[in-house]
Amino acid sequence: MNDSPLVAGDVDDEGFGARLLIDLDALADNWRALRDLSAPARCGAVVKADGYGLGLEKVVDTLYAAGCRDFFVATAQEGVVTRQRAPEARIFVMSCILPGIEPACRAADLVPVLASMQHVALWTQNCIEHGDHPCALQVDTGMHRLGLSPDEAVVLADDVTRPAGFSPVLVMSHLACGDEPDHPMNDLQRERFAAIADGFEGIEASLSNSAGVVLGDAFRFDLTRPGIALYGGRVSDGTVINVKPVVTAEARIITIRKASAGETIGYGAAARLDSDRVLAVCSIGYADGYMRALSGAGAPLRAHVSSGASGFAHGHRVPVLGRVTMDATVFDITELDADALRPGDFIELFGHNMPIDEVAAAGGTIDYELLTLLGARYRRYYLPPQTRETA
Repeated sequence: MNDSPLVAGDVDDEGFGARLLIDLDALADNWRALRDLSAPARCGAVVKADGYGLGLEKVVDTLYAAGCRDFFVATAQEGVVTRQRAPEARIFVMSCILPGIEPACRAADLVPVLASMQHVALWTQNCIEHGDHPCALQVDTGMHRLGLSPDEAVVLADDVTRPAGFSPVLVMSHLACGDEPDHPMNDLQRERFAAIADGFEGIEASLSNSAGVVLGDAFRFDLTRPGIALYGGRVSDGTVINVKPVVTAEARIITIRKASAGETIGYGAAARLDSDRVLAVCSIGYADGYMRALSGAGAPLRAHVSSGASGFAHGHRVPVLGRVTMDATVFDITELDADALRPGDFIELFGHNMPIDEVAAAGGTIDYELLTLLGARYRRYYLPPQTRETA
């Protein structure tokens, strides 16, 4: 029997080669843990990129039912979907004022995040023409990606002539090094942001992402914006959030075969066997977001990180052999009992037994990327509450 909460034959996978087992109760529990840690600040949720790959509608439904009332999306399109699921929430669109999104923001009652003086001018003009509508203001405190400069923000805060139509409900910034608790940038950005927030008296302030939540009360201000921690990802080396795994990714075995010592595996003959091995070929590859960098051999990263990714089955880690290809990946299952797996069974790629941050590290990346690359070829299962005890 497989270690997964679902096994081959439990459900109709309709020919899908890979599946995601998504524990929405764990997602809600993670938000509650972050809410409690954020207090007395309120706790929002970042649900961009299709709810970090898990399905925007289901993620928003779950978090809204848990009590979340502040959502952050990247695009107006995501905001419109979120509004349909969260009728009484504030929904912030972080892609700024891209041409054409103004009508969608007004129609769906979305809050655009303005990140330059040009954005401020465009939105102010829109409010003059169409009436007042709330916005948020992003300030760059050191990341140099998006946001008004601190000087621009101070001038704007003190400008008594600014139009009444410019009515921010939130001033925000973003930590560059929040996942490194001892990095001096954290205190520098906090101090800069606190000075700016003081200038916008009566307007809520937000600085902390998932990593920022654990940095302490001084970083939380009025509203926190956790993202990766909601989905069970690693926050930082010094994390104090005991988040639960939310998603397990599994790949179906296409065939099981044997290969002899001295033979090679896959493209470029990248892996040469030093003993007889048993191989499970799975329906997973970089077209599904299981990146080529996770290969066991034949990828440039292997010159710096000696071993590639592993899967998990029946109490054993099963390493990737050779190169990950577009649609197929080979796992070494030699250490398993001869009858442990058969074609149609699944190998866990990441989840309860294979921590997602560890798998990401094998590919030289971060868990954010693995989640947001999850593609349409996964069948998504949302686990009912009773499944949680075995997941």
